[in-house]
Amino acid sequence: MTALLDLRMLWVTGKGGVGKTSIAAALAKVAALSGRRTLVCEMDAKGALANALGEDDLGFGPTEVSPNLFAMTMSTEDALREYLRLFVKIPLIGRISPLAKTFDFVADAAPGVKEILGIGKLCFEVRERHYDLVVIDAEASGHVVSQIGAPRVIADLVQVGLVRDQTQWMLDILDDPTQTGVAVVTTPEELPVTESAELVQRLTSETGAHVSAVIANRVLPMLFDRREQAIAEQIGSTLPTLTAAIGAGAPMVLEAARLTDARRRTGAEHLRWLQSELHRDAQHADLPIVTVPELFCRAPGGRVVSLIADGLAEELDVGLA
Repeated sequence: MTALLDLRMLWVTGKGGVGKTSIAAALAKVAALSGRRTLVCEMDAKGALANALGEDDLGFGPTEVSPNLFAMTMSTEDALREYLRLFVKIPLIGRISPLAKTFDFVADAAPGVKEILGIGKLCFEVRERHYDLVVIDAEASGHVVSQIGAPRVIADLVQVGLVRDQTQWMLDILDDPTQTGVAVVTTPEELPVTESAELVQRLTSETGAHVSAVIANRVLPMLFDRREQAIAEQIGSTLPTLTAAIGAGAPMVLEAARLTDARRRTGAEHLRWLQSELHRDAQHADLPIVTVPELFCRAPGGRVVSLIADGLAEELDVGLA
């Protein structure tokens, strides 16, 4: 599993609400703490990544948020400006709003044009080896297939010329499983695991991307083993005596433990189903499911990401500086 951090580019996606931004930030933090120069980028620029890292704001220019860890958000206009400067050799001063508006008009008519600028920026960072690892807080599962698949769409539309050449080197990076992988984040619930199983298949069949891992977030710990479960049931049969000895709150505490354990067991069933679905396809037979424990807190920010990073480092067997 350490190989997950030995990639050059790692896309992190999942159904909305499963914690993909926190996982992306935590993976980047683990990579940085293990000595890798790391860039983490938020593709939808909603500000969630800045919040996860405890930063007030992030921009298109990478900001060093801690040793070895740089963070940025994607901007179509800034990516267009950089593309024109680097590849078309056009020096630009000031804002390029008129050109950006023209670009928006073209992009609305041609699928994949906007997406390819953002992907191109990140692939360029990989190609130029500015970082050991680029972690991408990608779009949610409903949009990530079209996002990662944008260079392939453009390559299919344009068979020759400069545009074709520009997309081909991106595809060489994106389609190489030794350089690029996707981590699909889920939670141990019915809808997220179902959507994750479908997403893994779609990413493989429609984009050529290599799914490197499934990360199950907010997994509840096991409260009782079989022997302890039997003891808990015996205690439940003596509630009147227990209430008299301990107090009126005893039944509530016992019921809370029962409900928590029932939820854990249900979640474990969902993850077993997901694993069986993935392993039905020989291509995903060895795909690991990495678990991140429930932290029992919802406060966003750097502390939560640090706790997730600690759990991921243990799961990935990564030594931290």
